[in-house]
Parts: sequence; C-alpha cells; structure tokens
Amino acid sequence: MRTHCLAPRVLIQAGYAYVPYGSLESVMEMNKETYYLALRQTQGTIRAEAPNWQPWLVFFLRSLAEQVRRLEKKVERERIVLAALPELSLRIVEFAREHGRVTMMDAIKLTGASRNTLKQHFRDLTERNHLEQHGSGRGVWYGLK
Repeated sequence: MRTHCLAPRVLIQAGYAYVPYGSLESVMEMNKETYYLALRQTQGTIRAEAPNWQPWLVFFLRSLAEQVRRLEKKVERERIVLAALPELSLRIVEFAREHGRVTMMDAIKLTGASRNTLKQHFRDLTERNHLEQHGSGRGVWYGLK
C-alpha cells in the first residue's frame, strides 16, 4: 500500500506540521479494504471527461478525521502523565518536542538551572520513558521516546 505514503509528504509541503507520534499510514492500513475500494472506484473514472474523485477524497478525509481522534486521545493521555512532572522536567520535555531534541546546554539556557540539577531531571525523564538518550559525553542529546 505504497500510494498512500505520499499523503503525509503532500501535507508537510502544504505547511502542516509533522506529527511524530501520529501515523496516517496506520489509519489507512487498518482500513485497507476500504482504501483499495475507494482507489479502484476513482481510478476507474480517471480517463473519463469528469473523473469521480469523491470515493478517494471521502476515504482520505475520513482517515484524517480518524487520525485527529487518535491524536486527541494521545494528547489527553500525555497531558495527564506530564501533569505529574516537576516544572523543570516539563520544560525540558516541551523543548524536546518543539525542537526534536534537547541537549544539556539547551536545558541550561532554557532554565538557568545547574548542570547537576538538570542531570537528575534528565535521568528521571529517561527512566520514566519520556526521553531517550542518544550518544554519550559532551555529544549526548535526548529525544522523545
């Protein structure tokens, strides 16, 4: 089902933000029978004077709506989990979400906290599976898990 992989690329090119924890492909994969039916219905009219795009567009828009519902649930669950974090840890996670990664220097600039205090927050965040450590020493950075 490779043809639907184009959809996220088109959305990104149109200015929509990349959402790393939401997959339009997974929604489409779960509905692949409907996907193929809509695709066949539309493809059957492509060479016609007035192609019927409705089956494909309806499928695509319903898939987007389902993805939105899934993302809303994930965001709500994440909001509940993150509410239990200390403010400093929450700021670190939000920075990682906005920038795709966070380093110790980023956290120092962001918070003004000491390196030792931040080390403990990074340790707690990795142990609780909020962040994942990449590399070691001076080159270490953290990304969302």
